[in-house]
Amino acid sequence: MKALSVIELANLYGMNRQSIYKRINKGDLSKNSDGKIDFSEAIRVFGEPSHKNNNVTTLQYTSVQKETEVDMLKQQVDILKKQLELAHEREIFQREQLATKDNQIEAIQRLLEAPKPHMTTFTDQELVQPNMAKTAPEQDKAEAKHEGLTTLEQTENKRIPVPEQVEPEQPKRGFLSRFFLPNG
Repeated sequence: MKALSVIELANLYGMNRQSIYKRINKGDLSKNSDGKIDFSEAIRVFGEPSHKNNNVTTLQYTSVQKETEVDMLKQQVDILKKQLELAHEREIFQREQLATKDNQIEAIQRLLEAPKPHMTTFTDQELVQPNMAKTAPEQDKAEAKHEGLTTLEQTENKRIPVPEQVEPEQPKRGFLSRFFLPNG
């Protein structure tokens, strides 16, 4: 059978909760292990509930139940609205992050492109430096010659030969001669 709580039983019979608790304490009415009262036990003690009272309490119970359901649904709608707003904010943030990363990638790709012919390269810089040395005053050149220093014009024309070091190839030796003949 159906088990009812003390509040439900009080509403069903139109009684106070205290009178139901008095019956339980006297031992007239017994509770289940979950704290609820079996409906057949309530019928045994109190008799059949009156239909007139039952309809009023049922209507009150259903109206209260509907109000609580509406309140719960309103709370759930509010929670879902907040979650949706947070999701929109995260989406906007992710789009901004993606846009900045795309801009960074484009900037890096522009930096990695090959140099244009009109741009200064490493070889062009060598040509620019002697011109800069020519614009220096004549006194600086004379002082540099007296001190034994060389100018850029002098070092540009000099080439330093680098001798190749070639070691003579040793004659090939057989397997046993590697062990028995001295290293040569």
